[in-house]
Amino acid sequence: MKTKEELIQLLKTNVSEFNEYRYKTNYEYINLRWANLSEANLSGADLSYADLSGADLREANLSEANLSEANLSKADLSYADLSGADLSYADLSKANLSGADLRGADLRGADLYGATINESQIQTMLDVLNFKIREDK
Repeated sequence: MKTKEELIQLLKTNVSEFNEYRYKTNYEYINLRWANLSEANLSGADLSYADLSGADLREANLSEANLSEANLSKADLSYADLSGADLSYADLSKANLSGADLRGADLRGADLYGATINESQIQTMLDVLNFKIREDK
């Protein structure tokens, strides 16, 4: 079992090896609470079920990442690229999502209670959720 520091280093340097490690360890619990992953290229990373609560993910590239059922409560995801990411059933409560790219992200069942988002992101999120606002005539 790798330490938190070893996991962070592996994740920052080789996402493919990190994903292989997750597979080989049968997706064991991963504690990345309060980890500094700002500006890291984590595109395609399998962070499903990981504890990333309070993590610094500002400006990180998380495009196409698997964050399903991950704990991202109080995480700073400001200006992160979450395009195409799987955030289904993730805990995003009190997370900072301001300026994050959510185009094509899967937010089904995600907990967004108290999350910070920009007004401009609301329509993107509604589109992602396939939510239509009916205009009365």
